[in-house]
Amino acid sequence: MNLKSRVGSILAGVLLLIGAYTVGPAASAQAPAASAPAASAPAPAAVPSAQPAPANGASLPAGAPAASAPSAPAAAPSDASAADFKTLDQEVQGMKKDVIDLNKDLFVLEEELLFPANTQVAVYVSMDVGAFFALDSVTLKIDNKEVKNYLYTAREADALLKGGVQQLYLGNLKVGKHELVAFFSGKGPVERDYRRGATLKFDKGVGAKYLELKISDKVAKHQPEFLIKDWE
Repeated sequence: MNLKSRVGSILAGVLLLIGAYTVGPAASAQAPAASAPAASAPAPAAVPSAQPAPANGASLPAGAPAASAPSAPAAAPSDASAADFKTLDQEVQGMKKDVIDLNKDLFVLEEELLFPANTQVAVYVSMDVGAFFALDSVTLKIDNKEVKNYLYTAREADALLKGGVQQLYLGNLKVGKHELVAFFSGKGPVERDYRRGATLKFDKGVGAKYLELKISDKVAKHQPEFLIKDWE
């Protein structure tokens, strides 16, 4: 099934569920209103009295109980209605999952439309060990134009130290020669403010281009090292 057909089927299911929710409560709300007049209707005048009339035609005493019509039995709860709502809830949960999956597909499609493979360039950030450097921010320039300035939280920096890889930048570049410059700011050895840069000149051919900003420890010099790797 293509994406367009999938969107249509999910929207049709959502409309059916909305209709079921609207009709179901409305019908159940009207049922008590219809039965209310019957329960409160006055007893027929022709119902005979429970006590015999006096033989001499005298009227009944004022305190004598009057005859009343038998009350209607209380309505039992409907198990079928509860089962219908349970089934409807399961269908709603399934529809939510389909919407989430559809949203992922739309995100991928949007990325492919905005950044086609023949012009796409992506830059990633990774860290190795990190004993001599604590990352605070990265500034990225391509062809002497700043395209990204990212400030890291403590949680994000910790995720990089644990082996995570972050997509820092995604954009478009025409085919040809380009230059990428990255500036890294943070805390170096002995908690000193540290700022270093790295430069890479690369050729953008037909097809996507992937570059990695790699931060690692240079143990021999007790200093961090900053490299830009070209994923061929």
